[in-house]
Amino acid sequence: MKINVSNLTKSYGDLVAVSDLSFEVGEGEIFGLLGPNGSGKTTTVRMILGLQDADSGSISVDGIDPAEDARRVKARIGYVAEDPVLYASMTPKDAFELIAAVRGIGEEQLNDRVNRYAASLDAREIMDKPISTLSRGNRQKAEIIAALVHKPPILILDEPLSGLDAKAVRVFKEILMLHVEEGGAVMFSTHILEVAEEVCHRICVVNAGREIATGTVDELRERTASAGGRLEDVFLKLTEQDSSVEEAVRALREGRS
Repeated sequence: MKINVSNLTKSYGDLVAVSDLSFEVGEGEIFGLLGPNGSGKTTTVRMILGLQDADSGSISVDGIDPAEDARRVKARIGYVAEDPVLYASMTPKDAFELIAAVRGIGEEQLNDRVNRYAASLDAREIMDKPISTLSRGNRQKAEIIAALVHKPPILILDEPLSGLDAKAVRVFKEILMLHVEEGGAVMFSTHILEVAEEVCHRICVVNAGREIATGTVDELRERTASAGGRLEDVFLKLTEQDSSVEEAVRALREGRS
């Protein structure tokens, strides 16, 4: 397994952010981690990256415990955060060169990879512009390229499609498919459930830090008696939000003047 999370728990005072959470992400798999806001997804990702320690439980990334060797774990992962993390004062080209220096990537190899991804994402014209001046979508393109340039075996993606146009979304989905075809693994967190339904091989639904259900979309449909239903409907049932949605819609309709 590329990622193994076992009985993971993390609290902040009286707030339990993650509670006894377990899942695995296998080689050649796109694995979706889905849940409402505040369900513990970002905390889980931060622990996998070695940015936070768990209170209990264990994590293995390609056989490495991030609590013991976060540097080696980070070298195995390409990470796209929900909020861009590249230095705003740099240009994308500067940022990629910095990553190459840290990761030991040669200039020719770096240029080949950057040019290939930039061309596919229509991002060549942003390479020499300060990141602070870029649109949300172009900053996200730079983040995606930065996550890919060292050819990591594992991609962890937290809302990676924010701001991307339709063409970039389509190309990015193809990038993910190629990655897993070559034996890589992807852990994917998004609120765009149509995309998750299309690309994820398996999905773990979490709520209030706990695993609610894990399986293929069809298996989740069976669990909620939603044969043929959209993942959105399955998700709302699993997280017990379907009734509140119906109430909100009914209140809106009744309140029309």
